[in-house]
Amino acid sequence: MAEVWDRAVDLAVDAPPFERNPSAWNQRIPICILAGLGCVISTYMALYQWNLIDSVWDPVFGGQTTAVLSSDLSHDMQRRIRIPDAALGAWGYLSEAILGLAGSTRRWQFRPWMVIVFGIDVIPLGGVSAILVVAQGAVVGSWCFLCLVSALISFVLIALAYDEVWACLKYLRRVWTRHRDPRLLWRVFCGRPDARAELVALDRS
Repeated sequence: MAEVWDRAVDLAVDAPPFERNPSAWNQRIPICILAGLGCVISTYMALYQWNLIDSVWDPVFGGQTTAVLSSDLSHDMQRRIRIPDAALGAWGYLSEAILGLAGSTRRWQFRPWMVIVFGIDVIPLGGVSAILVVAQGAVVGSWCFLCLVSALISFVLIALAYDEVWACLKYLRRVWTRHRDPRLLWRVFCGRPDARAELVALDRS
């Protein structure tokens, strides 16, 4: 089984349906950089919501940013989640950066659980966060430049992350279709070596 595992590392450099490796560092580093930028922006806005700074820089909408960040809607969200919404966004971006750095360049195959958690963090939660930012501006009637930049970053992260998640799901589906074994599927999902699963990964058909 160890020989098959080694062959999977050496030969299965691409991830069907893609003719490349979506877990490669050149795929993930841009995600981490953007997530880090989003974390800095959200932390900066959270500092204002915590009253640690007096104003927020906005080259486009001026004072509208402070109106958005201190709106009734923002205060209501803070009462519900116990922290400023910008701080929650900062935490989300930070977790995306950490998960983006975690695991090897074969994690779509060897650590599916990690890719799935990463995908949940980036895609549905990022999408909801971006939509809430835009909705907040529409409801309040004011717009926030950094909020819109943050929303744009979230949408770009979704576009960059989806292929790794899709490749991972396709791999799990191929394992299930080939063997119909729930225990094998669970082993693969948890990242435990199994010769049958490695043969599925090596099969390019």
